[in-house]
Amino acid sequence: MVTAYDYPTAKLVDKAGVDMILVGDSLAMVVLGYPSTNQLSFEEMLIHVAAVARARPRAMIVGDMPFGSYEYSVNEAVRNAIEMVRVGAESVKIEGGSEMTDVVRGIVKAGIPVMGHLGLTPQKRHLLGGYRLRGKTPQEAKELIEDAKALEEAGVYSIVIEFVKKEVAKEITEKVNVPTICIGAGPHCSGQVLVIHDILGLSEIRPPFAKVYFDCSKAITEAVRKYVEEVKKGEFPNEEYSF
Repeated sequence: MVTAYDYPTAKLVDKAGVDMILVGDSLAMVVLGYPSTNQLSFEEMLIHVAAVARARPRAMIVGDMPFGSYEYSVNEAVRNAIEMVRVGAESVKIEGGSEMTDVVRGIVKAGIPVMGHLGLTPQKRHLLGGYRLRGKTPQEAKELIEDAKALEEAGVYSIVIEFVKKEVAKEITEKVNVPTICIGAGPHCSGQVLVIHDILGLSEIRPPFAKVYFDCSKAITEAVRKYVEEVKKGEFPNEEYSF
């Protein structure tokens, strides 16, 4: 799974063969420049889910439910999940464990597949003590395993495990019967997810678990620098690009 946020990027990652495209709420910081995911509005998320959907990818489109779109009530969560599907999502992702099982059941009952999200859940980072590795204590590990089982029982089809001790992620994967998708949680999950901007070296702040596969930031800077230089020298546009 790759996290992407727009039409052209969705086209490219789908062509590369990813199985799922997550339109993540990390959109807030990665693309829109907000200080955290909690500033992202539901309306902004819908715009980007729709943009990815217009790429008509083969990969499944997962729409991330942003902060405030599913916490107030089950009915509101279902209503917002339906709206996300209307603009092109094929499933939705929500953060949280046992406390979110009623929401999961409600959305699934409405006919919408739900992906869970455990471990470092950025929308709830204040409760967790910030952006820190989870599952470091026996109690945390126990709670994460119990949450995973509760989400499975509630009806999720998959669970993202973020920034969790790899041994704990492995145990969760072994104890649930739905696929797990790791991000910063080791190699023992059923699948992995990274943000496209991290893969391409475009993120201003890159998490420690993200691998850069190609440094596009240098290539983009150099290309634009050459363009500026050619314009200032009167070399662009030349005859080839004039009509």
